[in-house]
Amino acid sequence: MNRTERKDLEGYAFIRNEIMHTGVTPSLRNIGRVVGYKSPRSVQLMLERLQRMGLLRYESGKIRLNQRNTPSMSEQTVEVPLVGSVTCGSPALAEQDVQAVIQVSVKLAKPGHRYFLLRASGNSMNKSGISDGDLVLVRQQATANEGDKVVALIDDEATIKHFHRERGIVVLKPNSTGNQFMPIVLSNEFLIQGVVVNTIPDPF
Repeated sequence: MNRTERKDLEGYAFIRNEIMHTGVTPSLRNIGRVVGYKSPRSVQLMLERLQRMGLLRYESGKIRLNQRNTPSMSEQTVEVPLVGSVTCGSPALAEQDVQAVIQVSVKLAKPGHRYFLLRASGNSMNKSGISDGDLVLVRQQATANEGDKVVALIDDEATIKHFHRERGIVVLKPNSTGNQFMPIVLSNEFLIQGVVVNTIPDPF
């Protein structure tokens, strides 16, 4: 496989994942940024090659995946980045460097949302199905409902806990077989980075 063919397949993988992940077709500029093409015309030529390969359709400036090359819902996966670790004990820094990219079923990572993976550290959420070392699939969003398992960022440190609001005060509560873990009462500013969807098998 030559360099152009590798770029073509890299571009196709990006387009496919963006459409399945977000439901939105990426722009020529974003496709070019991923594969290293600065000229929109170079991206258009790549799309025409992918069309000749039968992987997609590119007509009147619109990109569509070919249905026959799209796996059934039970087989579809999307690439989700693993972006470090997060504690299920005391808060610890969630590193934002992508350590790996893992294929996750669209039954879990449903189209129309963005997701990321974190590795749990600690057992303060083991009664909620999150144990030390688990890979945790997180749907990226800035809000949460009562009782959701959230990834919360507090003073640049992140933790996984149950989200509760009591008398206008946000409390992050553990759910553990151990009694050493205490609720975190949030008096300072915080950010919700996402809501936990599930844990997934570790492919490593």
